[in-house]
Amino acid sequence: MGITVIKNATVIGFAPCEVRKNVEIIIDNDLITAVGPSASEGVDADKIIDVKGKIVHPGMVCSHHHYYSGLSRGITANIPPSPDFISTLKNLWWRMDRALDEESTYYSSLICSLDAIKAGTTAVVDHHASPNFIKGSLHQIKRGFEDTGLRGMTCYEVTDRNGGLAEMQAGVEENIAFAKEVDADKKDPERTYLVEAAIGGHAPFTIADEGLEMMADAISSTGRGMHLHIAEDAYDISWSHHHYGMDIIDRLDSFGLIDDKAILVHGIFLSDDEIDLLNEKDAFLAHNARSNMNNHVGYNKNLPKIKNLLIGSDGIGADMFEEMKFAFFKHRDAGGPMWPGDFLPAVARGNELLSRYFGSQFGRIAPGYKADLVISDYQSPTPLVPENIAGHIAFGLGSGSVNSVIVDGKIVMENREFPFDVEKMYADASQQAKAVWDRVDSLV
Repeated sequence: MGITVIKNATVIGFAPCEVRKNVEIIIDNDLITAVGPSASEGVDADKIIDVKGKIVHPGMVCSHHHYYSGLSRGITANIPPSPDFISTLKNLWWRMDRALDEESTYYSSLICSLDAIKAGTTAVVDHHASPNFIKGSLHQIKRGFEDTGLRGMTCYEVTDRNGGLAEMQAGVEENIAFAKEVDADKKDPERTYLVEAAIGGHAPFTIADEGLEMMADAISSTGRGMHLHIAEDAYDISWSHHHYGMDIIDRLDSFGLIDDKAILVHGIFLSDDEIDLLNEKDAFLAHNARSNMNNHVGYNKNLPKIKNLLIGSDGIGADMFEEMKFAFFKHRDAGGPMWPGDFLPAVARGNELLSRYFGSQFGRIAPGYKADLVISDYQSPTPLVPENIAGHIAFGLGSGSVNSVIVDGKIVMENREFPFDVEKMYADASQQAKAVWDRVDSLV
């Protein structure tokens, strides 16, 4: 990739918030090496990008996504009425994921990755399920990341809902095999290390103790963390109390699953004691406002108590500008005390998650940080200063302003154009979606 110089940039940062004008940014392969008014002096650049005052900011991170939902948009399959959360899972999502095969899994990843890049998201943390195509499924997700140039993480959701112990075993084996694949990539100087692995699980109410024990062994052997939905619906809480006589977090912690790489998702019905334990263990909790609203599962009023709060989409795209706006406005609608300046750090905290897995620095435009950047042509009608960056995002700056995207030092979208035939990708994906919908109709 060589050396890239970005000139005449208005640099803004999210954590900490900052605004710097007339800045030059030097990128050497995948890393930012210098930032300043005259940083390019004496630099022999392979590429010079004059952004002419445009905003340059760190890429957004979607801290929880479901790429398996990528081909579900506008689905016309016969989905029965689903008045509650469990019926929605059974009637739609647990049929949708069973309908995925090798090719549709790849195209789902490909399309979700393209959409993420267009929205200025440079990294996505995925959580995958395809019960009829488990072995090798995460490699297809990885292909979608790599073919578009997007940074990502993925895992397979261990569950017993379709095949009991055998299904849990297959899910754990896929997580371990994929982690080994990633480890091999890291050692290969010919490969770009763009994708990481976690150990996934669906939710405690579909994972028996044997599955949690296998997940704990996988975490220990791979050095990764758990990625799991918890307390998205009150049903999960009731199940844990009825079958195990324990709070969810206590049950997970009894297997050693709560640590500083654990990614817990939703947590709407967690108790104060459970939140305290999450915070004590330095674990992450991903909030997904639009998904919670869509599924009518309730609102998480405990967001201010979460130490490592993240923002995800739970499969509703990867536009984190949009997701932050929804998170803020829903919070205000619920009478919460948080402001945009409280939600922007939650979006930016996805970079800390990346750091714990990739072992590099993310989320700042500073020497030594990964060059995951967005160039935006947002024109502010009011002063743009560090104190109001979050307010600009809540009420103005959005994905529609994204002009160009750089991931790992490589330009993956320039002037809103991809360096490959996107039209064919979307056309092929549409054909795959139709085939998936037909298979959904054949499943009960």
